Amino acid sequence: MLKYAAVASLTLFATAAMPATAAPFMIVGNDEKPGTDAQGKSIVNPSGSDTVVIFDLANPEALTVAATLKLENSIVGPPTNLAIAPDNSIALVADSMTVAEENGTRKFVPTDKVFVIDLKANPPKLAQTVTVGKQPSGLSFSPKGDMALVANRADGTISVLKIDGTNVTQTGTVPVSPGVSHVVITPDGKRALALKSPDNKVALLDIDGDKVSYNKVDIPTYPFPYNVVVSPDAKLALTADNGSGGLSDGNADAVTVIDLEGANPHAISHVTVGDAPEGLAMSPKGDLAAALNVDGSNLKQAWFYHPNGSVTILRIQGKTVTPVATVEVGAFPESIAFSPDGRYLYVGNYADQDFSILKVDGGNVTNTGKRLQSGGHPASMRMGP
Repeated sequence: MLKYAAVASLTLFATAAMPATAAPFMIVGNDEKPGTDAQGKSIVNPSGSDTVVIFDLANPEALTVAATLKLENSIVGPPTNLAIAPDNSIALVADSMTVAEENGTRKFVPTDKVFVIDLKANPPKLAQTVTVGKQPSGLSFSPKGDMALVANRADGTISVLKIDGTNVTQTGTVPVSPGVSHVVITPDGKRALALKSPDNKVALLDIDGDKVSYNKVDIPTYPFPYNVVVSPDAKLALTADNGSGGLSDGNADAVTVIDLEGANPHAISHVTVGDAPEGLAMSPKGDLAAALNVDGSNLKQAWFYHPNGSVTILRIQGKTVTPVATVEVGAFPESIAFSPDGRYLYVGNYADQDFSILKVDGGNVTNTGKRLQSGGHPASMRMGP
C-alpha cells in the first residue's frame, strides 16, 4: 500500500536485560510518525517514538517482550522491511523514509539506510548502519544467512548484502525497475523473486554463489503485486496483489500462484481474496497460506469501509491453491506470520496497535480472541526460525 513514511533515529533502549538468542522470536516494527489531527486530517508526527520490538514465543498465546529498541522504521512499503537471520544472530531493519522540514512543514523523503541489530548482545544493540539504495523496503536473508537482498523502491534496484557475523557490507547492486517493493530468496538459494509492483510483474533473479543477476525474465501477476512467499520445497510462490495501485478500493483482489519448477517458471492461477491484500504468509509445512486483507478498514469515510480487516486462509495441495475460510481480525491489518511450528498465526493490526492471535489446527484456523499489545502501531513483522 502507498502509505506514510518514517524518519531515522539511532538511539536504542531495552526493556529486558536478556539476549535475544533463545528462538523462537518475532520482530515487529512500530511506526508512530503518521497521525491525524482533531479534524481527521493526516499529519506528520515528530520523530523519535518508533520502536522495534522482539517478542519471545515461548508461550504462544501470551508472548513476552525480549527487547525493545528505539529505532526508526516505516509503514511505507510492504510489511517485510525487517527480518531475523536464520541463526538468530542478527536482524536487519530497512528505514524506507525519513522526515525533512521545509518552510516549517514536515514532509516525507526517501532515505537509504538499513540497520543491523546484534541479537547476541545483552541487551540487543545497534551494531551497524549500512547505506544501500534509495527507499529500502522489503528484504530477506538467504537460507544460509550469509547474504541478504534489499529492494530499493525509489532507485528501482536490489542491494546485495554480504553477512559476516554483525559485519554487513553491500557487495553489489542489481538494477530491476522503479517501484520494486520486495524480494525473497528461494529456500534452495538458487533464485530470488523481486516484485515490480507498478509493472504488475515478478522479476526472476539468478543466484550463483555471491553473484545475483537479472536476465529480464518476468512473470505477470494480478495488478500491483506487493508481497511474495515461497513454499518450503521451492516449487511454488504466491504473491499478494493489492490492485488499485496499492490502495483499498472496495473491490476483491487476488493472490497469484506461480509454478517455480522447471526452466520456465510461470503463473498458473489467480485466487480471489479480499480487498487490498498486503500481508502474506505461508505455513512452515507449506500446506496453508494466509492473505491479509485491509478491507477498507483504514478509510472511515469510504463507502466500502469496514471496521476490521480479514485473513483469507488458503489450502495448498500440490499446486492447487484454494480459499477455504475468512477470519476477521483487527483494524488496518498490515503484517502476518505463522509461528515456526505452524500452530499459530499472528496478525498486526496497525490502527488497533495490537496483534490478533489465531490458532491453527490442521487446516482449521480460528481467532482465539486474544490480543497482544504491540507497544505502538505495528507496521511490519517477520518471524525468526
